[in-house]
Amino acid sequence: MSVSSPQPGPYTPKVDCFRKPSQIPEIPAATARTLDAVAERFAFRANDYFLSLIDWNDPADPIRRLIIPDEAELNDWGELDASDEAANTVVRGLQHKYRDTALVLIADTCAAYCRYCFRKRLFMRHNRETSGDLGPAFEYVVLHPEITDVLLTGGDPLVLSTERLAPIIRRFAGIPHVRTVRIGSKVPSFNPYRLLFDEALKDLVTQVTAGGTAVYLVAHFDHPREFTDLACNGIRAMQQAGAHVVNQCPIVRGVNDSAEVLAELFEAATELGMPQYYVFQGRPTAGNESYAVPLVRGWQLFDAARGRCSGLSRGARFVMSHATGKIEVLMVDDRHIYLRYHRARDAADESRIMVARRDDQACWFDELELLESFAPTN
Repeated sequence: MSVSSPQPGPYTPKVDCFRKPSQIPEIPAATARTLDAVAERFAFRANDYFLSLIDWNDPADPIRRLIIPDEAELNDWGELDASDEAANTVVRGLQHKYRDTALVLIADTCAAYCRYCFRKRLFMRHNRETSGDLGPAFEYVVLHPEITDVLLTGGDPLVLSTERLAPIIRRFAGIPHVRTVRIGSKVPSFNPYRLLFDEALKDLVTQVTAGGTAVYLVAHFDHPREFTDLACNGIRAMQQAGAHVVNQCPIVRGVNDSAEVLAELFEAATELGMPQYYVFQGRPTAGNESYAVPLVRGWQLFDAARGRCSGLSRGARFVMSHATGKIEVLMVDDRHIYLRYHRARDAADESRIMVARRDDQACWFDELELLESFAPTN
């Protein structure tokens, strides 16, 4: 499967998309029929660029694991809204969980779909969490001066044309108390042509940053092999336009559940000037059982990976995006797991330290037995 050659000039899509596994010639017909059934429940989309990164001779290829459905996704496990995002939704499409941050769902599709996605409910029939009318979201942010950071997500904001994206970014950036606009996106990995050749997108970033609002591109590289020359050049193009770029990803079984792979990922991100921001414990989302890594094992991999890296690559935090906040895993010993609220929905929990009984099978905070909890004193 070939990758389209980049050409100069106005941006046009450079990749061909596939909507069913059975459209991919490298997947045997009998297997593809089974995987099509998985894709009927959990959305599938891939493009020729990303598929070209797969070694089809390796059934355990990590890029294949990222994008090609797994029959085990149909197992009865997990919840569609594992972090109870509904509880933080204040107007349609806008979540206000942390005091200074508004999370806005501006797209209900992605360039392609990571199989372990925690927000796959957005792509299912009859979902109405996103909104074509962002008026209430703009009004809410205007009326809440404590919000200084707006995170645009979805779905993927960069599936929107720059013509549609620009007024959204400009309007949020024009609110006096908004200091940063973040764009959470997998497009830098899935379709780097967008970052390389969409001059209007680069101009938008330059103009917004020149106006005094910082633009952060929160990229999503899960495996070192995603750092192709095209992808790296796409990141550089955004940096040259004025965007700050960071990376985040979960630990995913069969993709990056290796200290060596994680260390290589951290170092590659650092070399590109896009430091690793968070490493997530995978949420217990419906369909994701086969991608889950136990919490203790995840921390061990994360800690071992940092030990292999230079100081510049050791800044990431290993966290769970729980309903009550971002819970950082600080340490694991023979008997206990030590945790802290890095961000908390309830101000009383901010920076709270927790000690749980070590459980090597647990995959999520709710499965742990909490032994002690205390808030730091001022």
